[in-house]
Amino acid sequence: MAQDRVEWQHLAGLAPYVETLAAMEARVAEIAAGTAPEAIWLLEHPPLYTAGTSAQSADLTDPDRFPVFVAGRGGQYTYHGPGQRVAYTMLDLNTRGRDVRQFVCALENWVIATLAEFNVRGERRSGRVGVWVVRHDLAPNPDGSLREDKIAAIGVKLRKWVSFHGISINVEPDLSHFSGIVPCGIREHGVTSLVDLGLPVTLADLDAALMTTFPRFFP
Repeated sequence: MAQDRVEWQHLAGLAPYVETLAAMEARVAEIAAGTAPEAIWLLEHPPLYTAGTSAQSADLTDPDRFPVFVAGRGGQYTYHGPGQRVAYTMLDLNTRGRDVRQFVCALENWVIATLAEFNVRGERRSGRVGVWVVRHDLAPNPDGSLREDKIAAIGVKLRKWVSFHGISINVEPDLSHFSGIVPCGIREHGVTSLVDLGLPVTLADLDAALMTTFPRFFP
């Protein structure tokens, strides 16, 4: 079973970004060297913005609002903060198949299955990284199309075929904090959370769902 070879760890409090990133990179080196097991860290960060390798400066619309960090992962700008579950996913693709596209697809499927535990239908969209929900509860766009909001972000990096960074799922963050960036470079759509969708879900609830669904996609 996946749980047998993956070490799950909750990081208490609000994990400082620079120190956590350094610890994650050290753990990735240990996994690559065969001296530590694969790991998933579940945590929250204090309010901050991170810039992926494709970030455009124009998408940082309020640069003085929160600290900004260069993350080194794929993707563009994203927000992390309290009420958002970050799952840093350190898995060895040397033993899981060296297929980056398949790995990202598995991460997306993991998020979608986790959301389904709360009767939320998460979906992919071509050309838009992350997981989206159709807002049947809101007025449609001016052109008559249904609104779609992002509920989860995915951004990964590989080193010696060991993954790091991972996923973030909005449980109950302050959604106004996303307004200081253009999330993932997408201006046409908004951002939501489980609580914003009217669901009384806690971080502990989400963690239980993440651990339950994980083995389906990472056996």
